[in-house]
Amino acid sequence: LGNNQPTLQECERMAQRLELTAMSVTHVGAPDFPCMLQQDPTRSPVLFFRGNLGALNQRRVGIVGTRSATAAGRYMASHISFDLAEQGIATVSGLARGIDAWAHKGVFTACERGVARPQRRSQSVAAIGLPIGVVASGLDVVYPRENADLWKFVGEQGLLLSESPPGTMPEAFRFPMRNRILAALSEVLVVVESRTSGGSMITVEEAQKRDITVMAVPGSPRNTSSAGTNL
Repeated sequence: LGNNQPTLQECERMAQRLELTAMSVTHVGAPDFPCMLQQDPTRSPVLFFRGNLGALNQRRVGIVGTRSATAAGRYMASHISFDLAEQGIATVSGLARGIDAWAHKGVFTACERGVARPQRRSQSVAAIGLPIGVVASGLDVVYPRENADLWKFVGEQGLLLSESPPGTMPEAFRFPMRNRILAALSEVLVVVESRTSGGSMITVEEAQKRDITVMAVPGSPRNTSSAGTNL
């Protein structure tokens, strides 16, 4: 590590910031570090989180797709995640605009309808499938801003994860990096709408590297938002 090793003062400042922002941290080798990431070839050595790490004990389905989703795509993402939640299966997504956000809105609707009441920070598995969000910025830097309520919901009722420390801005290069964690946390990855390139297809590639089943919702061949899923 050499000169890159943090000083005691820097560690103390980080601990204070985590406490002030209601964040926790785990690292490779810690008892609570996600077991499905322990042996991952591109694992992050440190993860920051809010909420319930026990959400990862549930069966997990990743839902990804384009930011410029159609009305049909938004409906499908929320419908799938609602049905999964009713069956006690967690939805993993990136909390971006479009399909990601609507996937977690489906879980939110399931919670609102009283399917069950998840317990914050409990390590027990709740009866409802919990939302799991993997984001690219620091957990105190909400992006996009319009998803602030969803970030709060996921952090309080499920699990919000990032490899980026507090204060990290949502720089473009962090999103493809984030997608490898999203893929690794999923047992199955469902692509609702995707163009032939972009973040969703990067997540598909990361899932395939890990032998994770990839499924796709077909769309109209006339719709460019479904070109990637139709492939």
